[in-house]
Amino acid sequence: MTEIRLTVPDMSCGHCKAAIEGELTKLPTVQANADPDTKIVEVSYDESRVGEKEIKAAIEEAGYTVAA
Repeated sequence: MTEIRLTVPDMSCGHCKAAIEGELTKLPTVQANADPDTKIVEVSYDESRVGEKEIKAAIEEAGYTVAA
């Protein structure tokens, strides 16, 4: 499993956490833990099934921005 940490500056509450984690876990093999206090999303996934581009797109689909 590959692990990445992404900064999501506009994540600020429990609803944000649930929305981001919910969207990410729709992707195959993805496990996510979002922390609104630190604005960090920790993601683990199988690179042979999904890529970082799809993970970032899922966060954006949930309505949030991933910092560069």
